[in-house]
Amino acid sequence: MREIHPVQPYPYTFGKYHEPIAQVKPGETVVLYTEDCFEGRVKLETDLPSQVAGHYLNPQTGPLYVEGAEAGDMLMVHIDDIELTRDWAVSAQIPYFGGLTATTLTATLQDPLPEKVWIYRKQSDGRFAYSDRFAITPHPFMGTMGTAPDLEALSALTPFTHGGNMDVPDVKSGNIVCLPVKVDGAYFSTGDCHVAQGEGEACGVALEISGKVTLSFEVVKRHPIAWPRIISPSEIMTVGSARPMEDAARIAYSELIQWLIREYHFDKWDAYQLASQAGKLYVGNMVDTYYSLVAKLSRNFLE
Repeated sequence: MREIHPVQPYPYTFGKYHEPIAQVKPGETVVLYTEDCFEGRVKLETDLPSQVAGHYLNPQTGPLYVEGAEAGDMLMVHIDDIELTRDWAVSAQIPYFGGLTATTLTATLQDPLPEKVWIYRKQSDGRFAYSDRFAITPHPFMGTMGTAPDLEALSALTPFTHGGNMDVPDVKSGNIVCLPVKVDGAYFSTGDCHVAQGEGEACGVALEISGKVTLSFEVVKRHPIAWPRIISPSEIMTVGSARPMEDAARIAYSELIQWLIREYHFDKWDAYQLASQAGKLYVGNMVDTYYSLVAKLSRNFLE
């Protein structure tokens, strides 16, 4: 099994303008190592991100050139395993960033929230604890995962049609993430591993950690999709990213209904009715340049 390590300087965008660090074949299993959102520079509660972490967030491992992937295909990323590679995680409160403060995109005249760092240590029971106040059970997932857009390069802080910084906890071991291929080779990247995260990622920073993710790739030829999809053993899911949040919800549900129509042969209005009565919806992030929402449906309805 081939191991792939990130190459410095780290890419902080998804795009076709970075030289691929490796070429992989469909069906090949690879192990990718990733650094945390701060490049591992925030180690102590006195290490304020504004002073030690630089201007960018979410360094990526990639891009990988997937052999045989062409524009108009769909890339299926099988997540076999996510391993946390250190015994501590970091979260932070960053001025002008987060869901409950003034930001550059939600401008007010309020002063920014104070900058603060929390360090969580792994305990003997496997949970990550902040001091003696509370402990969090790990639910590892990848905060960023995506392919290259066809023209522009998008910040690794941004989720959109390519995937990117969706911060969706269902991008986890045992699930398949389906991504649109816009350029030959797909130019796949991932990073921003999380120990866990509450729905919405309210302060903007999850439990950030370095990781080791085991993946394999499948290319579905001439199968264009507009937005990312996720397949779990029990559910199908679609991810929509936009502002305002209701538009992200509309994208997610609309894509879920289109999936039912095109691939499971539902009548359009039956699909709408089923999603209305049995669909689920949750907020991945409410803090990034676009918000990400996930619509899901039990696979029992597809049999």
